[in-house]
Amino acid sequence: MLGFSYVKSAGAVLGVGSLMWCLAAATASAAKGPAVVGPPVASVGRARLQGEWTSSGSAVFRGIPYAQPPVGPLRWKPPHPLPPQPGTRSAIQPVPTCLQAFVGWNRAEEERSEEDCLYLDIRTPRVNRKARLPVLVWIHGGANWGGAPSWVIDSGLADRGIVVVTVQYRLGVFGFLSHPQLTRESPHGASGNFGLMDQIAALEWVKRNIAAFGGDPAAVTIAGHSAGAQDVGLLLLSPRARGLFARAIQQSGTAGFGLPARTLTENEKIGVAFAQAAGVTQDGSQIEALRATAGRKLLDAQMLLESPTLADNSFLFLQPVIDGWIVTGAPGDLLKNGKSARVPLLIGNAAQEFTLYGGDSAVRRGVARIFGPFADQALGLYGLNEGTQPPDDPILGSTAMQIAADDTFRCPAEFTAATHAASGQRVWRFQMERAAPGQLRIDDGSELTFIFDNRPLNVGVDGVRPLLQSYWVNFVQHGDPNGPGLPQWPHYGGKRAYIAFTPSGTEVRTALRAPICALLQRP
Repeated sequence: MLGFSYVKSAGAVLGVGSLMWCLAAATASAAKGPAVVGPPVASVGRARLQGEWTSSGSAVFRGIPYAQPPVGPLRWKPPHPLPPQPGTRSAIQPVPTCLQAFVGWNRAEEERSEEDCLYLDIRTPRVNRKARLPVLVWIHGGANWGGAPSWVIDSGLADRGIVVVTVQYRLGVFGFLSHPQLTRESPHGASGNFGLMDQIAALEWVKRNIAAFGGDPAAVTIAGHSAGAQDVGLLLLSPRARGLFARAIQQSGTAGFGLPARTLTENEKIGVAFAQAAGVTQDGSQIEALRATAGRKLLDAQMLLESPTLADNSFLFLQPVIDGWIVTGAPGDLLKNGKSARVPLLIGNAAQEFTLYGGDSAVRRGVARIFGPFADQALGLYGLNEGTQPPDDPILGSTAMQIAADDTFRCPAEFTAATHAASGQRVWRFQMERAAPGQLRIDDGSELTFIFDNRPLNVGVDGVRPLLQSYWVNFVQHGDPNGPGLPQWPHYGGKRAYIAFTPSGTEVRTALRAPICALLQRP
């Protein structure tokens, strides 16, 4: 991606995805031999959604719209409810991803991206309103620049007795633009968090409708990785999302990513610069002119934006925006004041994530910038005060990798875990200390393969895949990762306990990176 390598990957207006949605289901042709079971069908309001069976017997429903397409006059508007959709409709075709520019790692997603993208997919083991199964709602990562969640719906998690829902939401300037004119349009005097509004609208849809797919609306877990984990963290803090979920999982991402929050005024200035970069300079309505501009032209203008408070502009859409409506304050202050949703939390990071912007040559400048008045202490803790560079740590990597992981992932997760636990909530903390299969080193997202691997349960990845998947499934089912046959995972609690997933198994430890994280008290 720009400054780092991200290796993981109005109602009458209808786009391609909506046209897919409006296609009537084909009538099954007669076949010789014994009768076969028909396709799975779920009733949502006046619509009957026709999905398809997987080889494992679970049912998949794809491309279900949860809001009107955010195009034309609905660009940079809160998600609008859908009008009634009577009749039987096909829900088996993949839909476009949300419009995004190519940023070095997302070519496949960029090539099939469109603005008409507010859809979700569902995989369920039982299409039965009486099933009342726990629900996992997955919010994908991608630095809020790009990405898609479609691969998660193909995992075997649903075969373990949970309903899996994946959500698409507006990205980049389409999801996170503020502008004075947008703020004036809003009845709440807010702009800048349309992507989060999309996620809230999807959760509201799930609460209303998931029972039709066998899910329990009172047992919803929101989960995400990287930017998705940050968005989960912001939903935990948002009063607009209260009551829409019962538990939360944050993997390699927090509500702040170690960054100072942007004020609405600061984000509005970026929005004005965006309009100018897009060639909209007239004194009239810049927003109406921008709404009339082709989306892909706006992607070109997006690539020229900068935030004066960021060293690395690839984090442009990860810097939380205090709009006063969705995000009501700086995440660190909200966490310290006990404003997080009172739900169980599972949170963690990889031992190595992304290296420091500028690499090894930037370690001393990076320490000075990140630690400020505590820079001398930090230099000593990293072994840099003698003018030499320590050798790489076999688990934590180079000094540049350690500084970046501490600043952006590890210590923000420690702060989040500590403040959430201090408010009386149960927290489970982890660190991933082994590489994904086929990878040479631990990396951002190393745990994803183990959690979402789709092979049968008796085919593990060195025994780790069934272990991690079982912990995650237990948490979704019960709000506690522990269960029969699993090594005990203690609460974070006063001892600041965490579990390390190592090449040789699990290890329970305490006070992860305590001396360094004591100098970085922020989410």
